[in-house]
Amino acid sequence: MRPASLDEMVGQARLLAPASALRRAVESGHVHSMILWGPPGCGKTTLALLLARYSDAEFRAISAVLSGLADVRQVLAEAERRFEEGRRTVLFVDEVHRFNKAQQDAFLPHIERGSILFVGATTENPSFELNSALLSRCRVHVMEAVSAADIAIALRRALEDAERGLGSLRLAIDDEDLALIAQAADGDVRRGLTLLEIAGELAGEGGRIDRAMLDQVLADRSRRFDKQGDLFYDQISALHKSVRSSNPDAALYWFARMLDGGCDPIYLARRLTRMAVEDVGLADPRALQMAIEAWDAYDRLGSPEGDLALAQVVIYLATCAKSNAAYVAFGAAKADVRALGSLEVPMHLRNAPTRLMKQLGHGAGYQYDHDVEGGVALSQTGFPDTMGEKVYYQPVDRGLEIRLKEKLAQLRAARAGGETP
Repeated sequence: MRPASLDEMVGQARLLAPASALRRAVESGHVHSMILWGPPGCGKTTLALLLARYSDAEFRAISAVLSGLADVRQVLAEAERRFEEGRRTVLFVDEVHRFNKAQQDAFLPHIERGSILFVGATTENPSFELNSALLSRCRVHVMEAVSAADIAIALRRALEDAERGLGSLRLAIDDEDLALIAQAADGDVRRGLTLLEIAGELAGEGGRIDRAMLDQVLADRSRRFDKQGDLFYDQISALHKSVRSSNPDAALYWFARMLDGGCDPIYLARRLTRMAVEDVGLADPRALQMAIEAWDAYDRLGSPEGDLALAQVVIYLATCAKSNAAYVAFGAAKADVRALGSLEVPMHLRNAPTRLMKQLGHGAGYQYDHDVEGGVALSQTGFPDTMGEKVYYQPVDRGLEIRLKEKLAQLRAARAGGETP
C-alpha cells in the first residue's frame, strides 16, 4: 500500500502542500539532498522513493543499523559509475543518526559532486546526532506524526484496493471501528496497516471486523516513547513547564504519559524534587519536603502503589505558590564568584583558633550578633571588603516569601542606615 504518487500520501499537509517549495521541487525533478526528521511510520521512506520516481533516478537504500563503512563505499562506487553514465542515484540512508562521524563524512564528496541525491532518515534531532559538515550540505525537513483522520483514509484505501491491499477479502468495518484502529496506530501509518491486517485475518474473507475483534487486536497497545531521544526530553519539558504554569491537569497528563511510556519513576521523582527547589522555592518550603517524602514512599512501595505518591506531588507542586527567587539569587552569586576571583575573607569574619592567628588580627572586631541589641550586628559586612554589600535574593509577593520580603526589607534598610531593625 505504499503510495505511488504525492497525491496518495496521507499526512504531511504542511510539507507537501500543492504550493510548498518541496512539492514544487519534487514534481519538477529538481530536488536537493535532505534529512527527513520524523517519528516512525510518517512516510520518510515513501517520500524518498517518490523523490527517485519523480527525478527518474535509481533508488538505493541502506540501513545504518545493518551497514558498515564497506557497504557505504560499495554503494557510493556504484552511484559514481551510474553518474558517469549520466544517471543519478537517490541514496536513502535509514536511521542515519546511527552512523559515526567517519561514516557520515564518506557521503560528503559525493553530495558535493552531485553523483548522489542523499536522503537521510532519522527519528532523532539532527542537530545533536549528525555532524555539521553533513548538515551544511543537506536541508532538514521535519515530518510530523500522521493524524488519526489521515490514517483512517489510508486504512479505508487498503480495504478497497484489491491489488495491493485487502480489497479481495471484501471485509466490512464501520467507520467508528476503523477510527479506533487509526487512533491506536498512534501517528504511525505502518502500525495502522498492520493492525488492520491482523483484524482482517481474524474476520476472514467476506467477514466483518467488529468491536469484539478489535478488543483483541488493540489490547495492550503501546504509545510512542523514547527513553533517550527527543520525545523523552520534550515530555519532561512539558511536565516541568506545566508545573511551573500552575496547571495541575496538564502536569498530571504528562506525568502519566511518561509513566505509560516506561520512564523510570525514580527519574521523575528526582525531576519533581528539582522543580520543588527551582520553581516553588521559598514561596512554599513544604514542597521540597513533600517531594523527598514522595520519593522515599516510592522507594518503599514501588509501582504501581508508589506512583500515586509522585502524582500527589505533581498536583501539589502545580497548585502551590511559585518563586524562582532563590534560584536566581544563587545564579547571581555564582556569577560574582566567577567574575571577581578569590577575594580575601574580611579579617573580622576569619576563624581564629590559635594565639598566632589572633595576634595576626583574625576575628578582630567581629560582633557576636546574639549579644547585640536586636540580634543583628548591622554595622559589620558579610562580604569581602572590595565588594561592598550586594543584594542577590529578591523575594516575590507570593506564598511565604511575602513575609520573607517584609523582614528582609526591614533588615536591609536598617543595615544601610545602621539602625536597629
